[in-house]
Amino acid sequence: MGTAIHAFTCGYLTMPYASFLAGEEGVLTVPVPAYLVTHDKGWVLFDTGFNPRAADTASGYCDRLHHSNKVQVRPIELLNARLEAAGFDPRRVTHLVNSHLHYDHAGGNQLAPDIPVIVQQRELNHARRKDPHAGYVAEDYETGQCFTLIDGVYDIFGDGSIVCMPTFGHTPGHQSLRVTGDGGVAVLAGDACYLRRTLDHMHLPRFCHDRGQMRASLRALQELQRRGARILYGHDPDFWHTVPQAPARVL
Repeated sequence: MGTAIHAFTCGYLTMPYASFLAGEEGVLTVPVPAYLVTHDKGWVLFDTGFNPRAADTASGYCDRLHHSNKVQVRPIELLNARLEAAGFDPRRVTHLVNSHLHYDHAGGNQLAPDIPVIVQQRELNHARRKDPHAGYVAEDYETGQCFTLIDGVYDIFGDGSIVCMPTFGHTPGHQSLRVTGDGGVAVLAGDACYLRRTLDHMHLPRFCHDRGQMRASLRALQELQRRGARILYGHDPDFWHTVPQAPARVL
């Protein structure tokens, strides 16, 4: 079977444009992606989209998010529904990787309750110190699941095919996922690189945890791109229109 990437759109998020590119005015509506990477040794989820309670306007879940951020997600757009609609059995998932623990990346972790969450140690430490208005909602990641806490590069299957790579800056413990398959190399960038313009022009968002680290992470992504890797930007609506949706393969 080899290694393949499958992409899912798990709702949308509307935020101030400057939250993605400093200096821009107005708002931008962006997709919230999640990915399934299939491998001969197991299936890996990379990010999980929104908490299921975000799809229920009466749940009160979204009330705790920043007032300028608007979540748009229907039950059929939650990750488990997306997986099943594409013909993938969620019970076959063996690994769950979070780029970081913000609510639009870790909200669906509970949909894989028996799978340990692979996350950078410093990311979990930071999330547990932050207030709920900083993008972290404790119920998203404090699910009772076990954590596989890592520090730096982590080769999931030990063969170089699916590798967690630190891309700090957006948050203290942000990581991206480098995937190597028959179709080449792709990097699931997460919020290390929101948009194509972020990478092409080193145009940072208005806010990030550490601007120097974020620039260093972008330079690392640029180098991988120069060497032939395909970068899958974290929330680029124009780019996302070109990404085949599951059950089709990205790689």
